[in-house]
Amino acid sequence: MRILLHTCCGPCALFPLQQLRTAGHDVTGFFYNHNIHPYQEYARRRDTAVQMAEQEAMPLIVRDDYDLEEFLASVAAESGKRCTYCYASRLRATAQEAAEGGFEAFTASLLYSRYQKHDEIKTLGEQLGNEFGVPFYYQDFRTGWQEGIRLSKELGLYRQQYCGCIYSEKDRYLPVNKQA
Repeated sequence: MRILLHTCCGPCALFPLQQLRTAGHDVTGFFYNHNIHPYQEYARRRDTAVQMAEQEAMPLIVRDDYDLEEFLASVAAESGKRCTYCYASRLRATAQEAAEGGFEAFTASLLYSRYQKHDEIKTLGEQLGNEFGVPFYYQDFRTGWQEGIRLSKELGLYRQQYCGCIYSEKDRYLPVNKQA
């Protein structure tokens, strides 16, 4: 099956790519992550995704849209719902790209992270799959968490320290006792 893999970053895509290929699928990556902050972090993750794709001989489509203003306008009023927005906007772009590119399914490297909300990702993916006429391929890739870390270190890939958005950066670096 030809699958389009939303690639949030190079390290997180390694294990899903390995699993999908082992199952006999033809995988193309899709980098679209307009929410990553600051821009230098976005560029570093984009460049690392390109590096990983080259090292692993994975075709990669890069939608190089950095739209911080749109992201902030969509989540500022309810920052607690930012993950839902991020999942939906990136999965929507992936489903659309999969439909336009004639892929047989789409999935996401978000399913590799033990920090993401899998039930929500699966539900959104299935809804968008129905909307765009391309099935969402769900697989729980969290089983390879340590293997993905090992592979990314072995390949010398940049490994980010937070999910990506300005809010997750704050959560990562601002000490809890100073958030009050």
